[in-house]
Amino acid sequence: MPQRLEPSHPQAHPAVVWLGFMAMCIGMFMAILDVQVVATSLPTIQAALGIDPDQMSWIQTAYLIAEVVAIPLTGFLTRLLTMRWLFVASIGLFVIASAGCAISGSFGELVTWRIIQGFSGGTLIPSVFSAVFLLFAIERQALATTIAGALAVFAPTVGPIVGGFLTATYSWHWLFLINIIPGIVSALLAWRSLQKEAGDVSELRRLDALSLLMMATALIGLELSLKEAPTGGWTSPYVLLLLALCLGSASVFIWRSLHRNGPVVDLRNFGDRNFLTGSLLSFVLGMGLFGSVYLMPVFLAFIRGHDALEIGTTMLVTGIAQLITAPIAVALEKRTDPRLLSALGFAVFAVGLAMSAFQDPRSDYDAMFWPQVIRGVAIMFCLLPPTRLALGSLAPERIPDASGLFNLMRNLGGAIGIALIDTIIYMRSGPLGQKLWDRLQAGDADAASFVGVPLAAVTGDTGSADAATMMMLDPLVQMAAAVQAINEAWMTVAALTGCAIICLPFARRTPILE
Repeated sequence: MPQRLEPSHPQAHPAVVWLGFMAMCIGMFMAILDVQVVATSLPTIQAALGIDPDQMSWIQTAYLIAEVVAIPLTGFLTRLLTMRWLFVASIGLFVIASAGCAISGSFGELVTWRIIQGFSGGTLIPSVFSAVFLLFAIERQALATTIAGALAVFAPTVGPIVGGFLTATYSWHWLFLINIIPGIVSALLAWRSLQKEAGDVSELRRLDALSLLMMATALIGLELSLKEAPTGGWTSPYVLLLLALCLGSASVFIWRSLHRNGPVVDLRNFGDRNFLTGSLLSFVLGMGLFGSVYLMPVFLAFIRGHDALEIGTTMLVTGIAQLITAPIAVALEKRTDPRLLSALGFAVFAVGLAMSAFQDPRSDYDAMFWPQVIRGVAIMFCLLPPTRLALGSLAPERIPDASGLFNLMRNLGGAIGIALIDTIIYMRSGPLGQKLWDRLQAGDADAASFVGVPLAAVTGDTGSADAATMMMLDPLVQMAAAVQAINEAWMTVAALTGCAIICLPFARRTPILE
C-alpha cells in the first residue's frame, strides 16, 4: 500500500491547524477525565441522590456502554458531518449533558444524562487521533500523536486527585460543571480553526440500520456480561445469555459489514497487517493501562483506607513520569522503527506491572513509587509507535473508520482486563485466605510476617489458635488474602502485556519519519 506522506488539508496556516487540534485535545481530555473524576466520588453521589448500592455502578456503566457504541461510529459520523462539525456537535452535546448531570435530582435523570454524555464523549477520542494524520504532514505527526497520547493517558492518572479535590472542597456537582467552560472554549476554537468541508448527506441514505443495531447490541451485550461475570459467575444463565447475544449479533454485523458496499464500520481495515498489529497492541495496552489505573485505587482504598484525594496524590507519580518521558519518546519515534519501540515499550511496561505484584498489606506510596515510574516511562512507547503502525500508512479516507476501531480495541481491552481482574480477586481471595490460615497454624513465619501478626499469637501454647483468636485475626488474614489476589491480578496483566510483543514480527517495516 502506498504511504500517505501529506495531510489531507495542508493549505491552512500551521498556527491555525495547531489551534484547532489543541481545541480537539481539550475536548478529548475532558471526556476521558470525566470517567475517573466520577469514579472516585460515587459514594458521595449515592448518598446525595439516595441511590441503592446495587444500582450505583450504573452511573459509570451507562457512560461506558454509550461510549463504546459511539467510538466505532466515528468514521460514519465524520463522513456525514465532517471532522469539524462532528467535533463541535459532540463537544456541545457533551457540555449540555454535563450540565444535565450536575442538576440531576434522581438516579434516572443522572443515568439518562450519562448515556448522552458517554455517546458524545465517545466520538471525541478517535476524532483526535484521526486529526493527527489528516491535519499534519508526516514530520509533525509524532509531536501531534504525543500531545494527544499524553493527554489521553494523563487524564486517568489525574482523575482521582481532581475528583477527590472537587468533592472534598466543593460538591459532587462540580465533577460535571468543570466540563462546561473548557468544553465551550474548545468548541468555539474548533469551529473557527478546523478546515471547512462539505458533509456527505448521502451517508444517511446508505446507512445499514440492521448492521448498526447488531453492532450496538453486540457491544452492549459484551459490556454488560463483563460487568456481571466476576460477581455473578461466568457460567450463570444471565451472563451466558448476554454472551450468546453478543456473539450472535457480532456475527451478523461482521457478515454484513464484509459483504456490503459502504458499511457502517469498515472492518476491511483489519486486512492491513500493520493496522491489525497496531490494534492488537492497542487492545493489550488497554488491559494494562486501565487495569493498573483500576488496581491501584482498589488497593489504596480497600487495603490502605485512603480517600480519593490521597489516592490521586499517590497515582500522580505515573503521570509525572509520563510527561517527563514524552519529549524523549517523540525524538525516538521519529528515528526508530515503530516495531522496535513498541517491543521496548511493552517489555518495560510489563516489568512495571510485575513490580506491583509483590505488595503486602503495609505497602504504600514508597513501595508503589518505582513501579509507577517504570510504567509512566513505558506508556508513551506503548502508545505512539502502535498508533503510527496502525494509522500512519492508511489512505486519508480510511483513517476515521480505522481510528474508531483502533480506539475501540483499547477500550475493549480495558473492559476485558478489568473483568479478568475482578474475577481473579473474587475467585482467589477465599482459597488464598484458607491457605494463609493453614500456613499460620503450621507455624509458617513468612505467612505471619505477610499478614502482620506475631506467629505466637496464632499458634499459642497449644500449637493452634483458639476460636476467639481466629475471630480476632480473621479480618487481617482476609485482608492479606485480598492483597495476594491483587498481586496475582497484577502478575496476570503483566504476563499478558509482555505477550503483546509476539505479534510485532507480523507487521511490515514502516518508513522512518526523519
